[in-house]
Amino acid sequence: MSEYRDIRFDQRDGIATITLHRPEQMNAFSGTMGRELGEAYRHCDEDDDVRAVILTGAGSAFCVGADMSAGAETFASQDVSNFSASPVSPPAWEVRKPIIAALNGHAVGLGLTLALQCDMRICADEGKYGVLQVRRGMMPDAHCHWTLPRLVGTERAASLLLTGRKINGQEAFAMGLVLRSVPADEVLGCAMEIARDIADNTAPLSVAITKKLLWQSTSLSADQVEQAETELHHYLMGKADAIEGPVAYLARRSPEWKLLVSKDWPKWPRFEDSKR
Repeated sequence: MSEYRDIRFDQRDGIATITLHRPEQMNAFSGTMGRELGEAYRHCDEDDDVRAVILTGAGSAFCVGADMSAGAETFASQDVSNFSASPVSPPAWEVRKPIIAALNGHAVGLGLTLALQCDMRICADEGKYGVLQVRRGMMPDAHCHWTLPRLVGTERAASLLLTGRKINGQEAFAMGLVLRSVPADEVLGCAMEIARDIADNTAPLSVAITKKLLWQSTSLSADQVEQAETELHHYLMGKADAIEGPVAYLARRSPEWKLLVSKDWPKWPRFEDSKR
């Protein structure tokens, strides 16, 4: 792990906490932040000691979107060969560990669209949330035309993307954008509670496989999901964790998982043509 400039990385007891760290700029997104976040994500994916990840922001905001201090040059033309509208690689959904976005304050523009790539979101009642790009002469980014409708449906997604309006935490919760909305000083603790439950009680390979198929499922038919679930069940059944889980449950003790994401990852199903 390298020394970071625009993020901070902490790893302990199975939980990695990534903090966007430009507090004087309310964690406005920079190219350096994007590169560093991608590097941190890759570490979390590869390190078996990481069981769950929390993404949060330093200070009073999560991330207020693109750094617009360059004024007219903020959205200047880019070299086509190296520009992507989704500037963090890999995206959060490709990391084989659950990622919980702890939106400790405002998350707008790219700040929110990056959070939409996570598996769960906890937001602050006091925060403001929105995809504002159409009010800045640009358009939404970071795969949000894909992530947002799968969370809230097409009509609610349109109400955010086409207007660029801001909503508060309670409205974000009511429309299904976030898992919970709590006072700002409770956001990180709430996210940590979920991460701790995952780290302490779930089988890492089972969680990783489930996450990948869950994100993939909306592009698959019912038959293809059945096929994948069946193949992956056959892969897990009879292995060490499938034995340990029931034995630990009956003995009323904590399980001792053996399978590792890095070493025991299955050959992923190749899907047959859908029947329905």
